[in-house]
This record gives sequence, structure tokens and C-alpha cells, in this order.
Amino acid sequence: MGPTGRPLPAFPEPAPLASHGPARIIAMCNQKGGVGKTTTTINLGAALAEVGRRVLLVDFDPQGALSVGLGIPTHELDVTIYNLLTERGHDVRDVIAHTKVEGLDVLPANIDLSAAEVQLVGEVAREQILARVLRPVVDEYDVILIDCQPSLGLLTVNALTAAHGVIIPLECEFFAMRGVALLVETIEKITDRLNPRLQVDGILATMYDGRTLHSREVVASVVEHFGDRVFHTVISRTVKFPDASLAAEPLTTYDSAHKGAEAYRQLARELIARGGAA
Repeated sequence: MGPTGRPLPAFPEPAPLASHGPARIIAMCNQKGGVGKTTTTINLGAALAEVGRRVLLVDFDPQGALSVGLGIPTHELDVTIYNLLTERGHDVRDVIAHTKVEGLDVLPANIDLSAAEVQLVGEVAREQILARVLRPVVDEYDVILIDCQPSLGLLTVNALTAAHGVIIPLECEFFAMRGVALLVETIEKITDRLNPRLQVDGILATMYDGRTLHSREVVASVVEHFGDRVFHTVISRTVKFPDASLAAEPLTTYDSAHKGAEAYRQLARELIARGGAA
């Protein structure tokens, strides 16, 4: 039995790809902060890159934690995703930064992005601006992961409009569950009005502590509510994730044998097996 109370399938090692692209775009989304969105984006991206996928991470949070967590000096950047959203004449390829992990690139952000929400309000088709920004590079990657900010504002709506799928990281505590119904309602509205192809790829239990009854009860309750939408993979709470962030690299390279790194490798295999990534 896996930690979700269901039999844990064996997820096969993904076959190598003969060619790259077009990318499947996945938004990492939850309006609650501190649930593991950025940690999941970095480590899932690195795990997918390990199995030969070309991965682009999009930092879509003005805090810029994704960029900083991969060693990009955000305060020194002249051009970020903010400029791509609000100005014409930039080439997205010039803004993309390479990371230490082979096959893993990042489209960085910094605090400038916080002004984008106000500036985009008056734009025509304002919900589709991110989709337009990403269009030139979709064929160059296998997976594009968008790290959303903790809100359901215009930036998050842009991410969901550009995406094919959504992964919802959910902290294993009861208050975290209350917001998921609102988020699923928002996703359904966007599917209905803006992006008919959008689907929930899965709900990911994070910050799990199998020693506590509370964590186990929350996971059981999530599985009861959402069934097969819940990933079999569960991410346990560990101090190694902030340690890896301080070292500005994914846990998969910082401490490759750690069970947290193995959990994200399993998540990558599960996502590919489910058809959520090539």
C-alpha cells in the first residue's frame, strides 16, 4: 500500500525521446502560499530533465523564488518575463537562462512582475498574453512548467489559459483543503470560457509526515474527495528542500540519493505514465 491508502503501481522508466517538442504546458497552481509549488516546479523539472526531457520552467511569481532557487541573480536582470508580457520587441530566447542541470532552462522573474497585473488589465485578450509569449519556444521543449503566484488573479488566469494541464500541490493539513474547491471552480470556469483543453493532471500531497495521524487523515480525505485525480506519489516534509534552495540547485543534484529526490523522480515517472508529459 502506498501513503495514499491505495496500492502503489510500479511506474516504468520512461523511454528516451527520438525528438523534442511540442511541449505540454503545465501550471503549478494553488492560491494558498507555502504549499510547495516552487519546490515542486524545480524538482519535478529536474527529474524530467534527468530522463532526457527538455524542460522550461517559467517563474510567474513576483517573489522570484524559482529563479533564485536555481541560482539566477534576479536583481541584476534587465529583461525578465515582465518585459515579455508588457513590451513588444523582445525575443523570449534571449531572456531564457540555462541552469546547471542539463536540459533544464528557466524564464526568470523578479519583483517587477508585480506591476504586470495592473498594466495588463487594459490589454486586448489580456488572459492570453503568456500563451503568446511562450508560442515561439513551444516546439523546442517537451514540458513547460509554470510556477504560479499564490493568488487567483490575472497572472494565474494567464497561466491557466496557456496551459494544457494543472498540478495542484496540497499541503497535508486541513486548512489547505478548503481552498482547493475554490481553485477547482476557477479551473472549471477557465475551461468553459477561455481554454477548453485545460485539465487537472493531478493533486499532489506535499509536506506529508507519515508519523502524524493528521497528515494521514488529510491524505485519506483528499483521496475520498478527488479519487484518481490524486497522485500516488506523496512528497514528505524534510529540511533538505530549503537546504537545496540555499545551495541554488534542485534536491535531485544537491542530495541525489535523498528520499525527497527519489519522490520527485517517482512523480516524473507517474506524470509520464498518466500521459501528463511525453
